[in-house]
Amino acid sequence: MSRSSVAVVKTSPQRVMQDIQRLMELAGFREALPRDRATILKDNITWHLPFLSANTTPWQLEGVIRALRDAGYRDIVAVHNDTVVTNPHKGGRLNRLTPIYRKYGVKELFNFDPRDISWIRYTPNAPMRVLHRIYPEGIRIPEYFVGKNILHLPTLKTHIYTTTTGAMKNAFGGLLNTKRHYTHSWIHQTLADLLAIQKEIHSGIFSVMDATLCGNGPGPRTMVPVEKDFMLASADSAAIDAVAARMMGFDPMAIDYIRLADESGWGTGKMEEIDVLGHDIAEANFGFSVGDNMASRVGDAIWFGPLKALQKILVRTPLVYTLIFGSYLYHDYLWWPLRGKRLQRIHARNTKWGRHFESYPEV
Repeated sequence: MSRSSVAVVKTSPQRVMQDIQRLMELAGFREALPRDRATILKDNITWHLPFLSANTTPWQLEGVIRALRDAGYRDIVAVHNDTVVTNPHKGGRLNRLTPIYRKYGVKELFNFDPRDISWIRYTPNAPMRVLHRIYPEGIRIPEYFVGKNILHLPTLKTHIYTTTTGAMKNAFGGLLNTKRHYTHSWIHQTLADLLAIQKEIHSGIFSVMDATLCGNGPGPRTMVPVEKDFMLASADSAAIDAVAARMMGFDPMAIDYIRLADESGWGTGKMEEIDVLGHDIAEANFGFSVGDNMASRVGDAIWFGPLKALQKILVRTPLVYTLIFGSYLYHDYLWWPLRGKRLQRIHARNTKWGRHFESYPEV
């Protein structure tokens, strides 16, 4: 079996477009993504509010589209997902991604809109760890995804439930519908199952991860942005997440979703089996940690703690809307005005990437 590789480059706002193209070439995107198939761009809008380090960046998206176009990829489509607490339309506008899709003529589809995408029952060939039990009525996926390339656009950041989040977690919203919160108690096994499904349905998989402004703390939203100036790319979703975890200061194989992907043979999680191309990361250790916030403490109690026995009542009945409202209230009306907006203003004014973000047009 050939070794997995992850490309890493150090970049700046002045040369990020050229660096993304060089990064993708180094990681072998032409070999990973057949040019005769449509390529789905799966951005990562974790939060509709424009909080740097939480979402796909405009330069990340633009650099990838330009590299694909220059390489002769013509059929490029963006597919967005909905979440119970994030509005993808608002997120695209406020995070300055929508103007880029329009500039390059990339069609946007929404997997929760039946006018765009229909959902079909799918029986994986690979043995599932948990999805067949979580959804006994059948696993459903977007029909549009079958037979197409997927290019993930995650951000290097921490996560309250999975320690880190990246390429593997980016498939979560795209492949599962709005009932995906059923999986949270088994989130690591779910991500391994989803990677197995991706390997079956997609003609090619590739990821370009933004690590220019990284997220440290109780992610994937309530973090502190940290300027690091890196971009990563790979055709192996587990390997790029492993390298990102290593750069953050974590042991990749101690993170269950990475370890499970490695053990299942769907990707590589062991650093000694990954070739890191480009920038030498031997000394990279960001010293990140996850921590907790108000929302994570409630979530921990429901998904993993004393309230787990009541989970079906709390999340599979209309009571779930109480939890949704609580999360929305906390993130958008407490944490954002009291802390997030100030952090965003500071980074927009005092960091080169924040100033670069402000240079992109609003809708």
